[in-house]
Parts: sequence; structure tokens; C-alpha cells
Amino acid sequence: MKTKEQISPFLSFDREEWAELRQSYPMEITPGEIERLKGLNDVLNMQEVADIYLPLTRLINLHTVAAQELYRSRSTFLHTKEKKVPYIIGIAGSVAVGKSTIARVLHTLLSRWDKHPRVDLVTTDGFLYPNAELERRGLMNKKGFPESYDARKLLSFLSELKSGKAKAEAPVYSHLTYDIVPGERQVVESPDIVIIEGINVLQPPKVQPGDDSDQVSVSDYFDFSIYVDAQEDNILRWYVERFKALRETAFQDRQSYFHKYANLSDEEAEQTARDIWERINRKNLHENILPTRHRADLILLKGDHHFVSEIKMRKI
Repeated sequence: MKTKEQISPFLSFDREEWAELRQSYPMEITPGEIERLKGLNDVLNMQEVADIYLPLTRLINLHTVAAQELYRSRSTFLHTKEKKVPYIIGIAGSVAVGKSTIARVLHTLLSRWDKHPRVDLVTTDGFLYPNAELERRGLMNKKGFPESYDARKLLSFLSELKSGKAKAEAPVYSHLTYDIVPGERQVVESPDIVIIEGINVLQPPKVQPGDDSDQVSVSDYFDFSIYVDAQEDNILRWYVERFKALRETAFQDRQSYFHKYANLSDEEAEQTARDIWERINRKNLHENILPTRHRADLILLKGDHHFVSEIKMRKI
């Protein structure tokens, strides 16, 4: 009888095994930059970058070079003029698991390859419906669920990138006002690599009964995908810790959507954060996010202190 490991589509590595795969890949980041890159209440240091993210950068580099060669070969086969098409990386995972920090670290490291490629980072928050539209649809308490995103707009953006369009624009989201910024756009121009970060980017297409049309999902445009994983009790603890930290920082701004929480006591802040988690984030995690974990090419499993303890890489 085959063991679970033998029938798994993934190869598993512990920290030490994974760190060895870095080989001589250079460290192109400083301690000061790491402090600026890590998210509020997140944990990151030079050792984590060296052991986890430099090997990952080397792997992505190999994949990107191979993908570019395949694209050139296909263009030759089809007798078409080769266009510059970006390599797209998707990063998924729960709220508060540290996706944004990982996305920023990869953005920095990938930008410093020998040929200095142009790397852009886009979060799917910009493709949420504006709050007014979410209110109209009765979705404010399901913000972050798949149905709260303008999927058509996001798919159109990714299609433009993958068709070789020189310039594509994405809406901008403000975490201060908790809403789309009217009229503001992020311009992605002739990128070599684009990182798409968002909790639900690995969602499969929603196929309706009787609908025989072509169904397209966001992940269909990805060349490589990463799922950031952790035990739920750890994620909840990180979420509560972050909420308390925001209460003392961003929530103090009168323009903040969450300013009403600025003067909560520690006990009140913890209870409020746990209530929000239970009503919204936990439900989203179990119904939508967690089921997509094994659709990723790589899974980073974090331990108790935000450091990655295990890596699973999809077999080729």
C-alpha cells in the first residue's frame, strides 16, 4: 500500500532541507529593508529571508526562465511575433497569515536579479466592490468573500497582462478608509513579473448548472502560485494581536473606518476582534480560502512564531 507521502502531489521539505536549496543565491536585502517590508505585528529577520525566501526566489527564477523559453518556442511554432508577456505569481492565504509581507519580500528580491527585471505587486483589495455597492448588495459583512470582488474587472486586468498589453491599470484600495479610492489607479507598465496577492486568488470558477460557456478563474492566469498556511489557532492569535496594534496606530486616525475601535480596552479589543473573526474571517477561511490550498504550486506552512516550518512543492 502506498504511503500518504507517496500518493501526495507535493514534495515536503523542512527548514533545513529547504535552506540548502539556496546554494549560492546572493542576499540582496538589508536588515533595515526587512524592517520596512514586514507587516504590522509580523515577524521577519535575515535568517528567515536566507532560509526560506532566497531558495524560493531561486526556484521562481528557474521557473520564469523556463516559461520564457517555452513562450519563445511556441511563438516560433505559431509563426507569431513574440510579445513581452509577464510571469504572474499568485499568493493566497487567510487574513493575518502574513501574505502581504511575503509578497513585499518577493517583490524586492525578484527585482534584484542580475538583469533587474521590472516587478509589480498588485493586491486584489483594489478589485473589491466599493462599499456603497457592497451595501447595495447586502455584502458588507461578507467583504473578502469571493462574491465581494468585481471578478470581471480583475479577470480583464489579468487578461490584458497576459495578452502582452504594454499598460494595464488596477483600482487602488485604502485600508484607512476601508474603501476603493475614487479615480486613483495603479499603472502596471511593461512588467517582467507581476505578483498578485489576495486571500481568494486560488478560487476555482463558479460553474452554474446548465452553463456550458467557458469558465475562467483568476488562477488560470498564474504561472506560479503560493499558499501561505498556518494552524487556525495561530492565525486567530495573530489577527487579535494585529487588531490590538492597529487600535493604537491606524485606528487613532479620525479618517479611519475603524476609528470607533480606537479607545477600546484590551479586553474589549480582544473580544471585538474575536467576534469579527468568528462572524466573517473564520467563515471565509473554511468556506472559501482553505479549500483552495492544494491548488497551489507551493505551500508555506508557518509555525507558532510566524516563521516557516515546512514547505510543500508540487511535483512536476
